[in-house]
Amino acid sequence: MRTVIHSGRLIRPSSDERHPEAWIVFDERGIIALGGGDDWRQHSVGDAVVVDARGLTLTAGFVDIHCHGGGGASFDNGADAIRQALSLHRAHGTTRSVLSFVTAPLEVLERRLDAAASVMADDPLVVGVHLEGPFIEHEFRGAHDPAQLRAPSAAAVQRLIEAGHGVIRQVTLAPELPGASEAIALFREAGIRVAVGHTGADFEQARAAFESGATLLTHAFNAMRGIHHREPGPVIAATEAPGVTLELINDGVHVRPEVVRLAFAGAPGRIALVTDAMAAAGSHDGDYVLGSLDVQVREGVARLRDGGAIAGSTLTMDAAVRRAIEAGVPEADAVAAATETPARAIGLDRAGRLDPGSVADMLLLDAEWNVRRVWADGRELTPAA
Repeated sequence: MRTVIHSGRLIRPSSDERHPEAWIVFDERGIIALGGGDDWRQHSVGDAVVVDARGLTLTAGFVDIHCHGGGGASFDNGADAIRQALSLHRAHGTTRSVLSFVTAPLEVLERRLDAAASVMADDPLVVGVHLEGPFIEHEFRGAHDPAQLRAPSAAAVQRLIEAGHGVIRQVTLAPELPGASEAIALFREAGIRVAVGHTGADFEQARAAFESGATLLTHAFNAMRGIHHREPGPVIAATEAPGVTLELINDGVHVRPEVVRLAFAGAPGRIALVTDAMAAAGSHDGDYVLGSLDVQVREGVARLRDGGAIAGSTLTMDAAVRRAIEAGVPEADAVAAATETPARAIGLDRAGRLDPGSVADMLLLDAEWNVRRVWADGRELTPAA
C-alpha cells in the first residue's frame, strides 16, 4: 500500500535540504520519493493513503542499539517477553532494535541467543543482539552479576559466536582483561562490532582497543574512568578516534545536560542516543529483576537493591531526543543521534535515513516531541492519534 505524508516539517540531518511543507511517498519496499510544496498531489492517486502532517515534524524512525526491555518485560526472559518489551518502545518511535543481554553463564546466554533468533526470524525490525558482558571488569561492572564475569578466552568467544548463528551485532568488553586483544580480532572476523565498556582502562588501553578495531563506546561516562586533566580515560580516547561511536544514555540520571552538550561538541556526528532501558520503562515503580540481580525502581530511577548501582534506565528514545534538545543540542543533531548515527554504527545501510531507496521507517512528532504516528517497513505500527 502506497502512503503519502504531506505538509510536515522535515528533519533530515544527512541533507542540507529544508522543507517546511515536506512530503514523502513510500510503500513496504521503501521510500519512493520526497520533496516540498504541492508536488505530493501527483502521488496521491488510486488507493494511496494520504496523511496530512501539518503542525507535525517528520523524521526517520529511531534506532536503539542498547536496550534490555520495557513495558514490564525483560529481553532476558524469552521470546514472548521480547515482543512485549518491543511493543512499548515501538510506540515511542523505535523502529529498529538491538536486543541487549546482561552478563550470565554461557549456557544461559546461548538460550537467550536462541530466543532472539526465533524473534528475528519473524520480525525484521529486530536487527541483532548486543552481549553486554560477560567480558567486563569487576570494579566497573555496574548492574552485572559479579559471579559470572570472566576474561574473554578464545574458547568462550568462539562458543558465543557459534551459538549466535549470525545474530550478534555487538559485544561490550573491557580491553584491559587478559585475552581482550585476541577477542577483538575474533569478533571482528565474525562481523561483530566490539564496544569498549564496563572498563577500568586508561586512555592508552582504550586507544589501543580502538586501533585494534573496537568501534563503539558503551554508555559513555558510565561504568568507566572519568575525564581527568592528566588521565583522560576512555571517553577522550573515543573522541580522538574518528571511527568510534559513543553511546549516551540521556535520561537526566546517567549524564547531566552540561555533559550531554560536551559530548555532542566533542564527537560531532558520532553520538548515538541509547535507552539502556530495563523492564520498568513505560511501566510502574517497583521491584524488578535485571538478569539475575534484584532492582528497585523509585521515581523512574532503577538501582540495584544490593549496593545501589544504577541498573539501566526507564528511558524511551523520544524522551532521549527531547532531553537532548532541551539541553541545547541542535534539533538535527539530536535526531541524527537517534537515527543515522546508531544505524551507521552497526552497519544498517538503509535504516535511520529518509532517502529514496531507504527502508520506510518514519515518525510524526508533535511540537513537544511526542510520537504521534509510527511507520516501519512502510506499515503503520500505531493508530492515528
